Amino acid sequence: MSHGRLLLLDSASLYFRAFFGIPKTLTAPDGTAVNALRGILDFTSTLTTQYAPEAVVACWDDDWRPQWRVDLLDTYKTQRLDAEGGEADTTEGLLGPQVPLIAEAFGLLGVPVVGAPDSEADDVIGTLAEAWDGPVDVVTGDRDLFQLVDDDRGIRVLYVARGVSKHDVVDNAWMRDRYGIDASDYVDFAVMRGDPSDGLPGVAGIGDKTAAVLLAEFGDLDGILAAAKKPFSSIKPRVRQSLLDSGDYVTAAREVVTVRRDVCPLPDLTGSVDVEGFTAFAETWGLGGVTERVLSALR
Repeated sequence: MSHGRLLLLDSASLYFRAFFGIPKTLTAPDGTAVNALRGILDFTSTLTTQYAPEAVVACWDDDWRPQWRVDLLDTYKTQRLDAEGGEADTTEGLLGPQVPLIAEAFGLLGVPVVGAPDSEADDVIGTLAEAWDGPVDVVTGDRDLFQLVDDDRGIRVLYVARGVSKHDVVDNAWMRDRYGIDASDYVDFAVMRGDPSDGLPGVAGIGDKTAAVLLAEFGDLDGILAAAKKPFSSIKPRVRQSLLDSGDYVTAAREVVTVRRDVCPLPDLTGSVDVEGFTAFAETWGLGGVTERVLSALR
């Protein structure tokens, strides 16, 4: 039996967006900042009301920079490290205390919080999207998850880079329109283009347009590299040389960028909202009007 739509939240992507988009002066009665908490609950309320999913899952970064990815590509997310090698705190220490509160709130609302050892939320999202027998919406501001888009299975990305109220619904037509590629080509495209925010240097001289042209001509990264090795390739000499020089990077980065789909089981999605518990929680943390909105959306 197939299911209705599953809504998968890229939790860290959303609570960072909420933290930086909502004033830090929004506090609980005890003075604790609650802007990220209120924001992510508001996002969840808005999207749940709009798309009416059968279930919602908050996908979690149990490891934001897994060692196995670093072993493959030592530049992976290095720009996010502090002097001691931990994750740099760009939030003045105001977001960290909110993260367990966000998990607690989701628990009270009957939304499973799911992480997996040595895995990022992206891997949890890929795994649950693969396991769910029905359509899936992935809520994120992270382009890496475009690789999951699959029209045949009804897997879309609700891309919130411009804000939740202005989010893009990413399907294969959107990918063709924006990048000139199919979603199934996104990993190869991203490896060539690179992504400074994730520490992916890319292949020198290859941006969005060149990557799309190469994929259209040669099919995939394997075909592109094979063409580059031919002495009379149609690839421009400078780009061809960059590809030949980037063999080790390409092999490693492809595995780094590819979202895993085998890291955790599908959680129990039959949980119910603890109205009394969440109402008390909301009063303690001064959640205001979002309380009734999110209760109404998830009941």
